[in-house]
Amino acid sequence: MNAFLAAVLTATAPVVPAALGGLLCAAAGVFNMALEGQLLWGAFTAVLASHVTGSAWAGVAGAVLATTLYALLLSVPAVTFRADPVVVAVGTNLLALGLTAFLMRQLFGSGGTFSPPGLAGLPPLASLGLDVPVLGPQSPLVPVALALVAWAGWWLRRTRSGLRLRGVGEHAEAAASIGLRVPRYQHAAVLGAGALCGLGGAQLALGNVTLFSEGMSAGRGWVAVVAVMLAGVRPWLGLGACLLFGAAEALGFRLQGLGLPQQAADAAPYLITLLALVVAAAARRKERTA
Repeated sequence: MNAFLAAVLTATAPVVPAALGGLLCAAAGVFNMALEGQLLWGAFTAVLASHVTGSAWAGVAGAVLATTLYALLLSVPAVTFRADPVVVAVGTNLLALGLTAFLMRQLFGSGGTFSPPGLAGLPPLASLGLDVPVLGPQSPLVPVALALVAWAGWWLRRTRSGLRLRGVGEHAEAAASIGLRVPRYQHAAVLGAGALCGLGGAQLALGNVTLFSEGMSAGRGWVAVVAVMLAGVRPWLGLGACLLFGAAEALGFRLQGLGLPQQAADAAPYLITLLALVVAAAARRKERTA
């Protein structure tokens, strides 16, 4: 049982920070569909920084910084110039997919997968004296992601700045009328989401595995978008949606070991996530018509 829970957390860990970032953007009134590209960019820059410095923690810091800067590609057009955030997000997702593949060949001299000998990955918790049986052999970023969910739930409901951010998202004109600088809050939310996606990308590339492969985000950013659509501005509900995805992925791997075709096992997490979205949408429609 502990092994299955550890597998669920491993699958969930990269998605949770990205979903939390999308949730903060939703609270500020910006629908962030750029999570997939930012997660991929975070994974690439984490491996790049770790490879150059020989330190996994430098990889994490590099991913957070680089992805925060990458989020400016969404923040500036969508917030400053009022461009359609969906159109801009799709563009940044496609850019990340092409740019990481191009830079792999230019910087690493290889395509497909980059996993050089000696690439520094994140240490397991046990090596840091923090052995938690339920968590299993996880990286330190897993409890960090869970702690961030708890912090966000408290911050959005219990602090002045969190309540102001929600006010900006619920009614920007009313927030501006009482002196709040709406663009400032929205820029902060989008850039904060970039930092969180960098954290998720670092976990994906240096925690779950120790390598980078083209397109390795593999739809996890879209799962994070779905989690935001299910949760609204409720972090704990978003965590539940991410855990559902993680449980489906872990179960898919187990069923694959029992003879289930690999394609079916790979599709199972995304199918269950899609079904959860359909069920939630149907429940909301029923509430409106009741």
